[in-house]
Amino acid sequence: MKYCDGQDVKLDDKVKLGDDSEGVVVCSIDTGEYSKEHPESAWGYLKKGVMILFPKFGLIHYEVPEEGLQLIARSVCNCRRKAKRDRI
Repeated sequence: MKYCDGQDVKLDDKVKLGDDSEGVVVCSIDTGEYSKEHPESAWGYLKKGVMILFPKFGLIHYEVPEEGLQLIARSVCNCRRKAKRDRI
């Protein structure tokens, strides 16, 4: 998935939606990247999109970006553990 400005949504991106600027991308079903807390076994059935966790709004699944969804910052080191599924 891409943000409205054309940039790719990536695991661990910090995002803003409305007045909640603390959202974090916790998995990208599109790229097969999942945080340890949100594994493929829990969310892979969705088949496409991303999951974003917001303190105010909770966990939201997007297949297309909401108009107000904005990238605030990329993860500097992508330090969170993630599992990337193997592609055959």
